Amino acid sequence: MSGSRIEGGGQITVRTVRGIGVSEGMSIGTAHVLRSGRRRVARREIKADQTAAELARLDGAVEGAVAELMQVHGRATAEMGEEAAKIFLFHIGMLKDNSVMAPVRERIERDHERAEWAIERSFEALATRFRKMGDTAFSTKVNDIRDLENRLLDQLEGEEPTEPAALTQPDSIVISDELTPSQTAGLDRQAVVGFATDFGGGTSHTSIVARALGLPAVVGCRSISTQVETGETLILDGDRGLVIIDPDEDTLELYRARIETARTVRQSLQELAAEDAVTLDGERIALLGNIEFPDEVEGVLGAGGDGVGLYRTEFLYLTSTVEPTEDDHYKAYRRCLDLLGPDRELVIRTVDLGADKYTQARVEIPERNPALGNRSIRYCLRSLPMFKRQLRAILRASAHGNIKIMFPLVTTLGELRHARMILRDVMEEMAENSEAFDAAVPVGMMVETPASAVSADAFAKEVDFFSIGTNDLTQYVLAVDRTNERVADLYEPANPAILKLIRDVTRSARRREIDLSICGEAAGQPEYAMLLIGMGVRRLSATAGRIPRLKRLIRALRIADCERVARKAISFDSAADVSAYLRDRARKLVPEAFDGRAVGESS
Repeated sequence: MSGSRIEGGGQITVRTVRGIGVSEGMSIGTAHVLRSGRRRVARREIKADQTAAELARLDGAVEGAVAELMQVHGRATAEMGEEAAKIFLFHIGMLKDNSVMAPVRERIERDHERAEWAIERSFEALATRFRKMGDTAFSTKVNDIRDLENRLLDQLEGEEPTEPAALTQPDSIVISDELTPSQTAGLDRQAVVGFATDFGGGTSHTSIVARALGLPAVVGCRSISTQVETGETLILDGDRGLVIIDPDEDTLELYRARIETARTVRQSLQELAAEDAVTLDGERIALLGNIEFPDEVEGVLGAGGDGVGLYRTEFLYLTSTVEPTEDDHYKAYRRCLDLLGPDRELVIRTVDLGADKYTQARVEIPERNPALGNRSIRYCLRSLPMFKRQLRAILRASAHGNIKIMFPLVTTLGELRHARMILRDVMEEMAENSEAFDAAVPVGMMVETPASAVSADAFAKEVDFFSIGTNDLTQYVLAVDRTNERVADLYEPANPAILKLIRDVTRSARRREIDLSICGEAAGQPEYAMLLIGMGVRRLSATAGRIPRLKRLIRALRIADCERVARKAISFDSAADVSAYLRDRARKLVPEAFDGRAVGESS
């Protein structure tokens, strides 16, 4: 998108590119455009009697690439933590995966191709397969394939890996069509203050690395690499998913103030970490964290969180080329519990695989619309060995801490009862083997489909708690894919239909006296959180970075004010009216909870 300003009697366009903010933070810097492009490899053939030697060259390249990745993994572990660094173990696993490397060897043996050409052709076919899946979580894995391709070619050609950081000046914002995970991990943090790319999504390994490094990043900008020239001044806004090209002085001043205010607010908010999230009239609100890796627990606790309200366990699968074992699951859950201590809760969501993750790459014919297909609890109920493996690991861990089990994307009572029956079967097997576990482990479900929201009364009789996932609930109610830039502007959690469903689910939970939390992105937005509290929600689960601001908000509110806001907001008939009202009331009631952002924008 773009805006405009008047200067000297003429109109000057301020170019603003919108993408997906995948790592929070704002920065001002100078563009460094990295023209990555695809590496050119000439087609060359070998003689039949040279095949063995060429295969030996390939084996040497793989061995060298694995050794190099082990070094990268070691550095990444020190900088990003053990869990995020597993991305590079995933790369090692790909190089050792016969399904990845066998086509390369076959081209050398059958077609007598030189190793470089065989790699280029085989990896391009693999990348094309991922790209055609039509889902961002798989299309974004293409840069993992490119990463490995370049690493192998470097080994074969005896070249040092290209480090984009070596080309940058201080306060550089890297712009590229895409960055591989290795390139991202190799960025010089003393020079690079953020990056933006044409391609990418929130689940890509590059995005995970950016978040682990705390590096502001905006991906999915479509054509920013062709719109920006090296040397241009940029504002990178990872909070809102914006890149502003050649900003005017007023915009620069605005962002300088926002960055300074954000820095000051972060410092002051940190002082609240040890304080309780209690309203002015004495109501306690539980603030929990959403995590993908066990080591993120430290960030949740450091921000003053009360525990983990959503552990997305599918990342155990996305960082490996093979299914995690029961012990892999168990070790991850025990790590979380060790960090949390004996009293803080850990809500483990069973794997949400299928729609945009992992499984479509492993089926002969990918689903045309996997978001409405064999995903989440449906996939688990059709993959019982995998499902039981995870449940056993959760139950084993439950003997050592405060664990709750949560099933995702439940749409019918039949699904819930089937899942609970399997859990009981696993419990019986473990009891027969005298294995320790918490027989009274609480069991809940995500409310993230219209079906489960409308039938909340019936579900509330059979679970210990609800967690409303506003991300998927909004997507399914409004029929909008928020990762699709063509319709992303229609994705609106403040839509009256969404608010009424949340209100009704909250009432059902209250009638049955079961816990209810909100764990979607909306829970982390202060003005939306104020609305949720007014509806009766007393548990909010958000990313660690949003917990301090939520705590400040809560400590400055009264429940009666929130209830008045909720009654008024739900009376509007458009999302625009709801959002405008919430912005106004939030600013007036708790101005100190906002750090220079326009209220209503994502934090």
